[in-house]
Amino acid sequence: MKKKLLFIMNNLNCGGAEKSLLSLLQTIDYSKYDVDLFLFKHEGIFMSKLPKQVNMLEEPHHYRYFDMSIKTALMDCLKNGKFSVALFRLLAGYIFYTEKNAARREQRVWKYLSYTMPALSGTYDAAIGYLEKNPVYFGIEKVKAKKKIGYIHNDYNKLQMDSNIDNKYFEYLDHLVTVSDICGEVLEQRFPQFKRKVEVVQNIVSPTLIQEMSLESSNVYNNKSTTILSIGRLNQQKGFEMAVEACKKLVEIGYDIRWYVIGEGEERSKLELMINEYQLCDHFYLIGIKDNPYPYIREADIYVQPSRFEGKSIAIDEAKILNKPIVVTNFSTAKDQITHYENGLIVEMNSIAISEGIIEVMESEALRDSFIECLSKESLGTESEIEKFYALT
Repeated sequence: MKKKLLFIMNNLNCGGAEKSLLSLLQTIDYSKYDVDLFLFKHEGIFMSKLPKQVNMLEEPHHYRYFDMSIKTALMDCLKNGKFSVALFRLLAGYIFYTEKNAARREQRVWKYLSYTMPALSGTYDAAIGYLEKNPVYFGIEKVKAKKKIGYIHNDYNKLQMDSNIDNKYFEYLDHLVTVSDICGEVLEQRFPQFKRKVEVVQNIVSPTLIQEMSLESSNVYNNKSTTILSIGRLNQQKGFEMAVEACKKLVEIGYDIRWYVIGEGEERSKLELMINEYQLCDHFYLIGIKDNPYPYIREADIYVQPSRFEGKSIAIDEAKILNKPIVVTNFSTAKDQITHYENGLIVEMNSIAISEGIIEVMESEALRDSFIECLSKESLGTESEIEKFYALT
C-alpha cells in the first residue's frame, strides 16, 4: 500500500530550498508514494516543472490578505463581511510595523495567520514542512499525520529567529531535518533537548540532468570580457552589495569584466542604486530569474558566492558539477563544499578579499586548471539521499 505524503511550502519561486524541493519531488518513487503539495501561494518558476504525479492542493484563500497592504486587506475584508479576518490582519499589521527583524516578524505573525487557515482534511503518513517558520508551523497545527517533519535549510544561528517560539513547535516534530553536518551541529547546540530528532539529508542534485540542461543554450553572454556569475536571492544574506563593491575595485584597477547575477529579491533597488552610483552599468548586471541557469554557469569564467551565510548552497554544487573555478566567502558552512586551494578559493567576507580572490583566479591559469581538474574527479551526485528521506517517513 502506498504511503501518503504532504509537502508544505510558501511558494515555488527561484530559491535554494524551492529548487531542493523540486529535485526531491522529481526523484521520489511514485509507485510507492502518493504526494500532495500545499503552497501558501501558487506561484514561482518551478510550478511548471512539478512532476505530473504531484497533487496540488487548493491555495489558502485568506493568506492573500497577509501578503498585501493593510489598507487594501481591511477594505476587502470589511466589504465582504470577513470581520474576524480583518481583526487578525489588523493585529498582524501591528507586528509588521513594530518588529524590524524579518525572520521574527514572520514567526510572530503566524499566530494571527493561523486563525484564518482551516485544517486540512484527511490523514497523512508524513507531513513535511519543507522550510523553517510558516511551513513547519502549518504542518504541526493544521495537518493530521503519523509523522511530522520540519526542515531548516540554513545555519540556524544566522537566521535571526526566536528559538523560544520554535521550541514550542519543535516539540511536536518527529524529525528536525537540515542539509549539512555543520547545520546539524548548530541545531543540536541550539536545541539540545531535541538532539535525537536532528537528521541530515543533503539536497538532491543530479549531475547528469544539470549537464544536459547546461547545453540547451549557448552564447548567453555574447561578449569577450572575463565573465563572473553569482546566483541567489537579492537579499542581505547573499552579500551582493559586497559583490558590487568588489566589481568597482576590479574595474578601477583596469580589469575588463562582466559580472552577472541571477536572482530576484527585495534588495534590487538598493543594488541598482549602487551600480549607478559606481558607474558599473556596463560591468554589473542583475539579470533576474532564469528558468534554466545552467548555460550561464557553463559559459561563465568564474563563479562567485559572496554570501554571509548558507546552509548548503545548491548553486555552489551546480557550479562544481560544471567544473567552474569558484570563489566563496568564508561563511560558516563554506568548508562543507569548498576546500581552500584544492577545488576553489575561500576568502574573507569583505569586498577587498573578494576582489583579490577573483584577481588570483583570473591571473593564474595553473590555479584555474587545478581547480577544474579537481572538480572533474569529484563525485557530486546526491540522488542516493532520497533513501535517507524515505527512512524518515
